[in-house]
Amino acid sequence: MDEEQKSQLLNSGLAGKRAIVTGAAGEIGQAITRHFVAADVRVLMVDMDPAKLDALEAELGDGVASLVADVANDGEMSATVDKAVADFGGLDIAVLNAGIEGAVESITDYDVDLFDRVMAVNVRGVWLGMKYAIAAMQANPGGSIIAMASASGIVGSAKCSAYVASKHAVVGLVRAVAAEVGRDGIRINAVAPAPIEGRMIQSLESGYITDDPARVRRAMEKMLPLGRYGKASEIAALVAFLASDAASYSTGGVFAADGGMTAAR
Repeated sequence: MDEEQKSQLLNSGLAGKRAIVTGAAGEIGQAITRHFVAADVRVLMVDMDPAKLDALEAELGDGVASLVADVANDGEMSATVDKAVADFGGLDIAVLNAGIEGAVESITDYDVDLFDRVMAVNVRGVWLGMKYAIAAMQANPGGSIIAMASASGIVGSAKCSAYVASKHAVVGLVRAVAAEVGRDGIRINAVAPAPIEGRMIQSLESGYITDDPARVRRAMEKMLPLGRYGKASEIAALVAFLASDAASYSTGGVFAADGGMTAAR
C-alpha cells in the first residue's frame, strides 16, 4: 500500500471505529485487517489458526487483538462480540469473511459431513455473526456489516454444490437482515469476489484438474473480461469502502468484485 492509499484511508471516516474480522488469517482477511489498521480502525481478528494470528498481532501492533474461535459455534461467536465490546468499548464494523470451499465433487459423491461443515462455517457462521454483532451495534446505534459472498452466490458452478448453496444463502441473509435492521442505522452488504489469487482458488483449480491445475487458470482468465485473477487487496479496498461513511446509503447490496465474471455469464 503506497502513501497516497494510506492517506485516502485515513480520510475515509473510518478512523477510531471498532471492527471484527473473521477469517482474518486468510489472504483476504489479512488484507482487510491491514486496510483497517491503515485507516486507524481497531480490529479484533478471529480465526482458527493461532500461529497466523500471533504473527499478524506482532506485525500490526497495538491496533489489533486476536481470538481463536469457530464462527459456527454459537457460544464462541457470542464471546467474540463480547470481547470486541469489552476491549474497544463498542462495535461499529463486522466483516464476516470466514469461509471454506469444501470439495470439487459431483453431488452424488459429495460427503454429507463435509456438506454440513461448509454450510456451518459459510452460512451459520455469517448468521451468528450478524445475530451478535447487530445486538452490539444497536447500542451505538448504527454500524456496518459486510458478509463475504462470492460470484458463486450469484451464478452456479458445477461440482461445487455445497459452496454455491452456502454463498447463495449468504446473499439471502444479507438481503433479509438488511431489511430488518435498516431503521436501527445498521447497514448490511455482501461482497462477491472471484477468482482471487490465493489458497482457495488454487484448491479449486486442483480439484477440477488434479494433474494440470494451471489449465483451469488459463481457461478462467480467458473468460474474464478483465483477463486476470483479482488480488486480496482489491477486495479489502471494497470492504473498506462499504464500511465507511462514503457508503452511507448502501444496504442490502451485493457488490461483485469478480473481474466481470458474472457479467459475462
